[in-house]
Amino acid sequence: YQAHWVALFALLMWAPLQVAADSEEEAPSDWALWKRLHQISYDEESDDIQRQIIWETNLRMIEKNNDNFRFGLSTFNMAMNKYGDLTKMEYKLLLGATINGPINRRGKVASAQSLRVNANRLGLTNVDYRAQGYVTEVKDQGYCGSCWAFSTTGAIEGQMFKRTGRLVSLSEQQLVDCSRSYGTYGCSGAWMANAYDYVIHKGLESSDTYPYTSADTQPCFYDRSSVVTRISDYRFIPAGDEQALADAVATIGPITVAIDADHPSFLFYSSGIYKESNCNPNNLNHAVLVVGYGSEGGKDYWIIKNSWGTGWGDGGYMRMIRNGKNTCGIASYALYPIV
Repeated sequence: YQAHWVALFALLMWAPLQVAADSEEEAPSDWALWKRLHQISYDEESDDIQRQIIWETNLRMIEKNNDNFRFGLSTFNMAMNKYGDLTKMEYKLLLGATINGPINRRGKVASAQSLRVNANRLGLTNVDYRAQGYVTEVKDQGYCGSCWAFSTTGAIEGQMFKRTGRLVSLSEQQLVDCSRSYGTYGCSGAWMANAYDYVIHKGLESSDTYPYTSADTQPCFYDRSSVVTRISDYRFIPAGDEQALADAVATIGPITVAIDADHPSFLFYSSGIYKESNCNPNNLNHAVLVVGYGSEGGKDYWIIKNSWGTGWGDGGYMRMIRNGKNTCGIASYALYPIV
């Protein structure tokens, strides 16, 4: 009887110790958990160590910003995401609006005056095209600098919905595969006017008939009989004019834009109103879609749709400061299709 109690007591004492020992051995680090979450592994241990250093540096930066946010010193929150281990060079490749060669701003420019007149008539203090059905689901370009294609399809999807009442996801892969002769560079980036030039001549298929692969190695599979939309032309917003951009958003729909996103703060943005003092309106390197604007707590903002999946930003979106200073170059290269 006594032996039974001794054995039971020993078992009770030993079990928690064993659990503690197991958990000490097996409690995965935050780094290990992050790799598991994003299904990331490295062939070489040396690569793993280097990536961990990058990741930990980013994590410290994110935590510092979020401390500042809590004390009212930053206007936005940041969060670790699937891009936590990228080198600066890999991030530049992901951006995909920087290409060698001059900016293609060939094309007609919309009249700021007529945009103003039309916008005044509407008198909108906030616009959100997501709520009106103009905007497809958040897409993910993968590790391919094809943001230019998503920024292009997004604006055309909006105009197609405005005209027909049908929201159809259009094919970025068709642009990646088939528009090189118009001056685009697949996963290496492009200026969006070149993509628009292609669509004027060929039209676009839906992403159902021409799905996205996040690579630029396959031939062009364009099938004219599968085209679901065409555009007749496009217009640029007067360069650098944020008021004209807001007026175009209010009166036309989602607008294709290029921005300076080459900052860690952009890469790890998660919520709030984004403001980056190092942004350069002349250093355009990433393409996104403006889907609205509004104000919160006396701060005006743009609503931006990115193409990095829903795990980035605020469900795939960002609110960026709208202060008339052409923040991050949002109005430097902005255009919309005419269907």
